[in-house]
Amino acid sequence: MATVLLVSDLASLRRELETMLAGPDLYIEEASSGVEAVARVTRGEIDLVVVDLQVGAMGGMAITMELRNLESYGAADSVAVLMLLDRRPDVFLARRAGADGFVVKPLDPQRLRSAVRALLRGESYEDESLRPATVRVGSTDHE
Repeated sequence: MATVLLVSDLASLRRELETMLAGPDLYIEEASSGVEAVARVTRGEIDLVVVDLQVGAMGGMAITMELRNLESYGAADSVAVLMLLDRRPDVFLARRAGADGFVVKPLDPQRLRSAVRALLRGESYEDESLRPATVRVGSTDHE
């Protein structure tokens, strides 16, 4: 059974995430601040952190960067991080922070579960749902 830490300062978002992810194969824990999340990860046995981009004084980018920093010198186990983004341009922030994956809000339960499964398998996940279609000049096909 995998342990997933949900990080948001909004109790309503943590409840929504838990509802979308609940199942017999996941144990869900919650943190309402960045400091709480980092402390929980350093205690160990967290397989995945799902973190909102906007979390009080220490947002998702800072939380992810702190986890990567702690991992780099052995103060914390390596843990996958899925960042919940507010808009498509925030993808840069997720990549810069070292997140293993991202999902752009509004949250879709199927995409969220797909992202969680991918990260728990050791893969990455990039939400493609809001990417504009590529149109080639002279072509009637859209990718």
